Amino acid sequence: MTTPAATTASPIVSGTTTLPASSSSTPSLSSTSGATLAGNFQSFLTLLTTQLKNQNPLDPLDTNQFTQQLVEFAGVEQQLKTNDDLTSLISLQQTAQSTQALTFVGKTAVVKGSTAALTNASATWELNIASNSTLNVSIANSTGQTVFTGQYAATAGNNQPFTWDGKGTDGTQLPDGKYTMTATATDGSGNSVGVTTAVAGVVSSVDLTQSPPLLTIGGQTYTVNQIQSIVN
Repeated sequence: MTTPAATTASPIVSGTTTLPASSSSTPSLSSTSGATLAGNFQSFLTLLTTQLKNQNPLDPLDTNQFTQQLVEFAGVEQQLKTNDDLTSLISLQQTAQSTQALTFVGKTAVVKGSTAALTNASATWELNIASNSTLNVSIANSTGQTVFTGQYAATAGNNQPFTWDGKGTDGTQLPDGKYTMTATATDGSGNSVGVTTAVAGVVSSVDLTQSPPLLTIGGQTYTVNQIQSIVN
């Protein structure tokens, strides 16, 4: 990036559920939780065996029906165990996300976004520019009012820092706060050139009560998957 042309500002571009008491001492499958259903698998086998032993010899029960019941109950139990395993995997994944997020504290991260914090007369964005072009920058304050505009000769490249000194187009020093950049570019033929913006800042804290965890960068919150890179 090069220094601004014809502008007064000088930016630098560089489940458990409680159940009601039952009136019967023997719980039924319809009134128990999923965990109880899985725990009663052995009881089901006992009942099945008892029924087989006490069937009427003159009117024997259909063994195929018993087999089908056994297979269906086994399928239910397997599904419950699968659900428990998935719950464990999700818990492990959340723990891994939290551990990863904590390692970012104190480091400078580049994240997708267009809003940066102006602190001590300095705010920085990272620009990705597809090709050599003329860059048009507009910066607005938190109320949406445009406070600075500038035009620069830009070269193609990624993660090019654009540092603004916090001075408005009229040269007035603006107060610290959040400012949003809009950047467009055109080539020598007047065709649009792709430009994307990102924000670089120190990760000051991590909120582990959220899922996924939220990183605080320059007063803004971001998720881990929004991080594009970590800058030493």
